[in-house]
Amino acid sequence: MSTMTTRRAGPREWGGLAVLSLPTVLLGLDLTVLYLALPSLAEDLRPSSTEALWIMDAYGFLIAGFLITMGTLGDRIGRRKLLMIGAAVFGVVSVVAAYSPSTELLIAARAALGIAGATLMPSTLSLISNMFVDARQRSVAIGVWATSFSLGMALGPVVGGALLAEFWWGSAFLLAVPVAIVLLVAAPLLIPEYRAPRRGRFDLLSVALSLVAILPVVYAVKRGAKEGFGAPMFVAAAVGLVGGVLFVRRQGTLESPLLDVRLFRNRTFSAALSVLLVGLIGVGGSLLLITQQLQLVEGLSPVEAGLWMGPPALMMFVAAIGSPLLARRVRPGVVMAATLALSTLGYVLLTQVESTGGIALMVIGFGLVYLGLGAIASLGTDLVVGAAPPEKAGSASAMSETVQELGLALGVATLGSLGTAVYRDHVDAEIPAGTPNDVAEAAGDSLANASSLADQLPDGLLDQAKEAATAGLNVAMTVAAVGILVLSALSAVALRHIGTIGDEEPEGEPESEPEEQVAHQR
Repeated sequence: MSTMTTRRAGPREWGGLAVLSLPTVLLGLDLTVLYLALPSLAEDLRPSSTEALWIMDAYGFLIAGFLITMGTLGDRIGRRKLLMIGAAVFGVVSVVAAYSPSTELLIAARAALGIAGATLMPSTLSLISNMFVDARQRSVAIGVWATSFSLGMALGPVVGGALLAEFWWGSAFLLAVPVAIVLLVAAPLLIPEYRAPRRGRFDLLSVALSLVAILPVVYAVKRGAKEGFGAPMFVAAAVGLVGGVLFVRRQGTLESPLLDVRLFRNRTFSAALSVLLVGLIGVGGSLLLITQQLQLVEGLSPVEAGLWMGPPALMMFVAAIGSPLLARRVRPGVVMAATLALSTLGYVLLTQVESTGGIALMVIGFGLVYLGLGAIASLGTDLVVGAAPPEKAGSASAMSETVQELGLALGVATLGSLGTAVYRDHVDAEIPAGTPNDVAEAAGDSLANASSLADQLPDGLLDQAKEAATAGLNVAMTVAAVGILVLSALSAVALRHIGTIGDEEPEGEPESEPEEQVAHQR
């Protein structure tokens, strides 16, 4: 029998966990508040449908692009230090976003928020892995961390909706400011610093290659969704593919790579990342479409829409906390497969939503979607972090955050664009001859623009636009249901070899912390 003992976390570590959860709360707040603010924002700034998508997901794509870079930077300058720098920048740029007078400046601010957010997120998970080395405590800690995302999403619509009822759309961004201030004050008191031993130089070429691998693919997805298949889309996709190949090859030659690609040889690591990526694609797209359906089709105010989004977010809260406890008795792969199957049922219910009287069905269906999200966010993240050796926790944490952010952004781009394409096909066929060109173009572009010009539209066209938007929702949710059903089956197979949490000590766990790590955590 092994005599290896594991240091258990105490009150300071659990207090530090509360602080580390704040950036994740901030992410949830930022995400759901912006969805609710989009109709008001569209009426004020009049963005095109493509610009609206960029406002939504420029943040997610850039945070995904820079997470790996910032994870390595945190190891070098100190993870707590990077966390605090990111919080300060995030707060300042949120003020810029709140007072943006144009679509272009708002998109730029969202991009800057993505880069600032990338400094926050990898630090949280890697610090949790340093503070909680006991497997069962770590799984609960990551469950709490994942739950903070659902807490932010639950609070975002309600608090943000109340702000939008009294103030302008930019006030929603200001929610980030008090969160950043609390983090800056509490982090030095409760979170130990960690700085890995410095090996090799910081490779700027790898940073550039990582961006070349991600951003052209983003452009290709958006170009294809907006204008169909064409040479620019294929060229951008090819550039991204070449950049990805060059990035991976370079990482294998470096003493201190941005990303240790050998982690992907671990099937638990790779399978859990795949589940997180595909699962978040469905959630990202459905969240955008459902929040717009509640406001633009059902006619709810931001406050009312926010309150209706509360119960699904609480379902995620229950799953994120409960799944690690259940996984102590039932294999994690089984838990994740079962909750994803329930999510599939939720997506199926969303395919049946109609343009009138569909609120209850949307809340029930989306609640089931969020139930699956809570389980995969908690257990999937724990599997990714736990599969990596302690000295590679930074790389593993960055990859976990990267695929989740990329999944959400891809969901907005793909399912959101699919819903928009269906909308346009339906509305273009219904616009009567003689409609002014500018009105016809706005109505055919998006339901948000059509609603802003309701008094100028021909009789009945707005109702037809609402039916078209609902049809787009139904088609997008059908595609999501098929994808999540397949993912449920694959997760049951790919993760079947993983035992219940806490059955044995994590592989590679040292009997005591390395001397240099202890020195840097003081």
